[in-house]
Amino acid sequence: MLILSGKIMKYKILILSILTSFGSLFSQELNCEVSIVTNSKLEVTTVDKEVLDQLKQVMQDFMNNTKWTKDNFKMEERLNCNLQFQVSKIPSQGVYEGTMQVQLTRPVFNTSYNTILLKHIDENVTIEYSRNSVVSYAPSEFRDNLTSILAFYAYYMLGLDYDSFSPKGGTPYFNEAFSIVNLAQSGGAGWNNNDPKKKSRYNLIDNTMNQLFEPLRDCYYEYHRKGMDIMYEKYNEGLKAIYDALNKLAPIAQSRPGSVNIMVFVQGKKNELKALYSDATQQEKTDVVNLLKKLDPVNSSQYMEILN
Repeated sequence: MLILSGKIMKYKILILSILTSFGSLFSQELNCEVSIVTNSKLEVTTVDKEVLDQLKQVMQDFMNNTKWTKDNFKMEERLNCNLQFQVSKIPSQGVYEGTMQVQLTRPVFNTSYNTILLKHIDENVTIEYSRNSVVSYAPSEFRDNLTSILAFYAYYMLGLDYDSFSPKGGTPYFNEAFSIVNLAQSGGAGWNNNDPKKKSRYNLIDNTMNQLFEPLRDCYYEYHRKGMDIMYEKYNEGLKAIYDALNKLAPIAQSRPGSVNIMVFVQGKKNELKALYSDATQQEKTDVVNLLKKLDPVNSSQYMEILN
């Protein structure tokens, strides 16, 4: 009996080891790094510093440990993203106001290079958090700004990532982000259409869901999948695909000049385009600069560097 029990025990350990190894092959969708910085002129108490340190870990755990989709992601397939909450005001204990910088990158096929999918500054962020507060997200209700803002950007980033790999593949996740905005109408700045800031969460997702902006979603796919992902082997073909993808944005820029979505995309690609066009012909450089100046006339001078 002792020998049999030992064999059973070894069998159980083996099964457990296999299951554990299998589980470790998959992970949650996001690999998100969170940082919190305070304005140098802001007086931060010891208590607030401790709360903010805890908040940083809470935000990071929330983003990385929540299961956002039904898909299985391998560790190396996770979305690499960064959130930086820049606190400019502490109007009362446990209330923090400021901006949040959100950045998402995507690996490019056959290279070690990561291209920027999103580089955005949310100008209206108010978070309430007390030490040791329990943070949980409920998809069908608005509980607080903290969980809703984080969930909004989690789904918005997933939408962009999926769009970059398949035509309009991000639709389910944009729908989730849109639902969060609708539920958060009482949540204050950034959530509704009367917000004076162009870079509000409302404008970001409302534009994305608008039929007028469908060419932008097509652009995300064609720029990355048909352009960036083949550049290593087919430079000229990839460069043409990138130009054609950018050209799809012209009607949007004409109808909605200065829209946050176009600015976020073009400004995020500025340095990348300079590098991509370094080996292009002078005519190709001139064509893309003229196009970028139409898409983002306010920052026209920045694109002139591509001609050098």
